Amino acid sequence: MSREILLLVDALAREKNVPRDVVFDALEGALASAMKKRFKEDADIRVSVDRSSGEHEGFRRWLVVPDEAGLQEPDQQEMLSDAQEVVADIEVGEYIEEALEPVEFGRIGAQAAKQAILQRIRDAEREQILDDFLDRGETIISGSIKRMDKGDLIVETGKIEARMPRSEMIPKENLRVGDRVRAWVLKVDRAARGQQVILSRSAPDFIRQLFENEVPEIEQGLLEIKGAARDPGVRAKIAVVAYDKRIDPIGTCVGMRGSRVTAVRNELGGEQVDIVLWSEDPAEFVIGALAPANVESIVVDEDRHAMDVVVDEENLPKAIGSKGQNVRLASELTGWQINIMTPEESQNRQETERAQLRSMFMSRLDVDEEVADILIDEGFTGLEEIAYVPMQELLEIESFDEDTIQALRTRARNALLTEAIAQEERVETAQDLIMLEGMSPELLSKLAAGGVNTRDELAELATDELVEMASLDEATASQFIMAARAHWFDEQ
Repeated sequence: MSREILLLVDALAREKNVPRDVVFDALEGALASAMKKRFKEDADIRVSVDRSSGEHEGFRRWLVVPDEAGLQEPDQQEMLSDAQEVVADIEVGEYIEEALEPVEFGRIGAQAAKQAILQRIRDAEREQILDDFLDRGETIISGSIKRMDKGDLIVETGKIEARMPRSEMIPKENLRVGDRVRAWVLKVDRAARGQQVILSRSAPDFIRQLFENEVPEIEQGLLEIKGAARDPGVRAKIAVVAYDKRIDPIGTCVGMRGSRVTAVRNELGGEQVDIVLWSEDPAEFVIGALAPANVESIVVDEDRHAMDVVVDEENLPKAIGSKGQNVRLASELTGWQINIMTPEESQNRQETERAQLRSMFMSRLDVDEEVADILIDEGFTGLEEIAYVPMQELLEIESFDEDTIQALRTRARNALLTEAIAQEERVETAQDLIMLEGMSPELLSKLAAGGVNTRDELAELATDELVEMASLDEATASQFIMAARAHWFDEQ
């Protein structure tokens, strides 16, 4: 028996060109599986094979866990207090073991054992190949298309087979079996049974890496690509910044007679590439990202993380782009929501917002239109600013004296207090609504303003009514209404 094991290990190690320890580990796993079949429960079995004699021992073991944790897997765990009765100095995380009768090698069948060992060796080889690949640190790989699998491409590169899902291909790109292809290593999934390396030609990181390969100044640290956004196969935008004032970042990426950007475009099937200057100033960055359109003015809304960008009629089509492509890519590149509008639309929006703000100041502060307009012109947009801005800032308003300012501050604070009390009262009168999952004080306030204070009143609303009243999307509004109606069916 022992001699058979040693002969088998030596033969497989030579045949597969793997270390003997790999074969011994595989053999121990095969013997452990055979011993486990003796038990009906899910036992944890460990087998140890002596590397020199071939003798083997089998043990059933139980992991020691804290008493307070309890036994999550009773067949494989033992509580600390019980384990200490057997081994006094044992600690959590160690194992209690019980020796088992050795298994006869012939009982499991030499062929079955060999197959199990071969599978373990194949897995070890696969892991080694993957580790070697990862050690090389390649982010872009080149290989040939070996076959198609359910619409995905299987790419062979060296000893690695990689998968490129259909969703990661460049649309309308005509790739066939046998073609050579370059792609970005999107991720490595060690748990996958098939190809563990997943590739992409549509990821923004692919175009970034292509430029890094073409532009040596990037590797030298003189230039950096700060971001990229793509409509794969059609158009892309990259943002670059130079850390050496002597370098023109855009010209450097374009290259002599466009050689560098052309090389990238050719790899991407002719994809148009816009190279824009990155800026720490978000507004300046957005203006650059919207090229080739010229921007007239821009308004930044930090709270909504959005910008209203005004362009004239001539530049409007350029700013928006075909099917909204230019503004969409600019938004992805900068991370800001960009709203494109004409000067007329901007003027109308400003007038509407000003009228709403004027009306609010007049009603909440009990002031006339002239005072409300002064507050707006001075940049005030809410009662909180008037109530709590430092007194010195308010005194700088030439149109107001100190008495007027004190009166405005007092009225603003009273209005805020009144609103807070009213909201608390609305919450108290809507206790059954509070119990609905996802309900918030803000939503309760909107419902109360619409005359909805009870669960039944909410249940009787139509979805479109709730959408308009509470500014919810249709799916969320429908969920709230169905939740409010649930008690009707419970009562039945």
